[in-house]
Amino acid sequence: MIRQSWWKILSFALLLYVSIMGFMVKVPVLDGRLQHTIRNLFFHVPMWVAMMVLFTISVVNAIKYLRYQKPLYDIYATEFALTGCIFSILGLTTGMIWANYQWGAAWSNDPKQNGAAIGILIYFAYFVVRGSLTDMDKRARISAVYNVFAFCMLFPTIWILPRLTESLHPGGQGSEGNPALNPDDSTPAMKMVMFPAFIGWTLLSIWIATLRVRLRIISEKHISNG
Repeated sequence: MIRQSWWKILSFALLLYVSIMGFMVKVPVLDGRLQHTIRNLFFHVPMWVAMMVLFTISVVNAIKYLRYQKPLYDIYATEFALTGCIFSILGLTTGMIWANYQWGAAWSNDPKQNGAAIGILIYFAYFVVRGSLTDMDKRARISAVYNVFAFCMLFPTIWILPRLTESLHPGGQGSEGNPALNPDDSTPAMKMVMFPAFIGWTLLSIWIATLRVRLRIISEKHISNG
C-alpha cells in the first residue's frame, strides 16, 4: 500500500514544507519592488507548471484514443483536461491577487494575462464541444482532435506572443530577464522552496486527476450495469 502511495505521501510532505517555509524563508528586498509579495511565487507559478503537466497528459491520452479507440483514453484525456482547467483558474486567480498588489490592479490587460485567459477559454470550449455531442464515439473522436488543437494554442497564447510584446511580466520585451521567471528575483534559499513547490503542486494535481478518473470509471460501470 505504501509502495503504491509513496508519491502521494511525498506530495503532502512537500506541500506542508512549502506552506510553512513559503512564509518563513527570507526574501530579497529588490529595491522595494516585490517585497513579501514575491512569496506568491511558491503558489502562483507552480499552478501553471501543474496545468501544463495535466494538459500534456491529457493530449497524450487524446492522441492514444485517436490511435487505439479505447474509451479509457478518452476518460483520462477528459479528466486531466478538467483538472488542468481548475489549476489554470487557480494560476490566473493567484496572479490577479499578485498583480493587484504589484501593479495596482488585478487586471492590467497585460499580454501574459490576456494570453492566459484566451488559452483557458479555448480549453473551456473543449467541454462545450463534448456537451454538444450525444454520440459517444463521435464525441470522443472530435474531442480528441480539439484537445490537440487546444494544447497547441497554449504555446502562442501563453509562451510565445507575450514575449514578443511589451509586458509587465519578466520575459516580455522591455523587461529585465528571460525566461519568464527572472533569476535575479530569487535567491538560493527561495529556490529551496520553489522547486519543492513545483513538484508538490504537480503531484497534487495528478492525484486529483487520477481520483476523478477512478470516479468516472466507477460511474461508467454503474451506468452500464444499471
